[in-house]
Amino acid sequence: MIAPTTPPSRSDGVIAWVRRNLLSTPSDALLTLIGIIFLLWAIPPIYNFVMPTFLGGHAVAPGGTVEDCRVLGAGACWAFISARITFFIYGFYPMEEYWRPNIVFGLGALLIIPLLIPRVPFKIINAVLFFVVYPVICFYLLNGGVFGMRPVPTEQWGGLLVTLIISMVGIICSIPLGILLALGRQSKMPIIKTLCVMFIELWRAVPLITVLFMASIMLPLFMPQGTSVDKLLRALVGVTLFASAYLAEVIRGGLQALPRGQYEAASSLGLSYWKSMGFIILPQALKHVIPGIVNTFIALFKDTSLVSIVGIFDLLNASQAASADINWSSPTQAITGYLFAGFIFWAFCFAMSRYSIYMERRLDTGHKR
Repeated sequence: MIAPTTPPSRSDGVIAWVRRNLLSTPSDALLTLIGIIFLLWAIPPIYNFVMPTFLGGHAVAPGGTVEDCRVLGAGACWAFISARITFFIYGFYPMEEYWRPNIVFGLGALLIIPLLIPRVPFKIINAVLFFVVYPVICFYLLNGGVFGMRPVPTEQWGGLLVTLIISMVGIICSIPLGILLALGRQSKMPIIKTLCVMFIELWRAVPLITVLFMASIMLPLFMPQGTSVDKLLRALVGVTLFASAYLAEVIRGGLQALPRGQYEAASSLGLSYWKSMGFIILPQALKHVIPGIVNTFIALFKDTSLVSIVGIFDLLNASQAASADINWSSPTQAITGYLFAGFIFWAFCFAMSRYSIYMERRLDTGHKR
């Protein structure tokens, strides 16, 4: 006869996961208890502030009135966001010309979505349309002055439109610049290497806000009298050069991570320098540093809010200006605007982060060390 034994504990399911991850040791159980107490303390007031009344919260839903937002104990004033949503998106862009930014948004989504999905064909045509044709169309659509369209100076651009323009131009233009700087820093030609090192160290040693001040205030002082460069263009150049210096160091890390045998294999095939870099070295190096590249892009996207300090009307500046609207004056008006702007930034950064993880898994060829 076999002596009876206790049945084995469950190794899967929710209870097993809780035991394994939250209650495996006395210290884990104590930390879990503290975490639960903290969540019970923090979540209810946040929920009541953010959620509208029909979901059990105290916030004023879109369609509400300013009197509802002024009630004592009212939560976020989403009615204010709903009423000023066009200002958050377009800034001071003329209302009757909203169709032009809308075409820019729609055309951008139409081109970038298939470009980001690997299985969609015609990538070269798609890339040419997005990186070459689309910027030209955007410039003439937004700026106007051609085909009978009313000129709209960049001073009237604002809100999410400006934030997306600065971030997209910075991201797209910094990639080739960063690659060239990374290759130049590893060059065996002393002049090229020295120039790249000086450029990278100079831009990395200066805060972005200083770059923006130099581009917006100091640069016109050194230009010939009567010469004027658009403020938004100056900010775009400054942000792009700043991001390219950081991106170059990220890519250089990927180049140094490759085994020497990859360089020797490329040379043994008789490939030229640019062919070996384009077909063998860079694809592997860029794959290794996808997290670092996306991290640079996310930082760039968030740093676009700094342009508000030099008078460019981005999403954050639009939130601050909208909060001064006395017609919607209420105790929660300002914080609701900042919550909305913060959510927009979070949504874009989270999307970039998730796409980075997707590409890492897709390009994983089993060479992890």
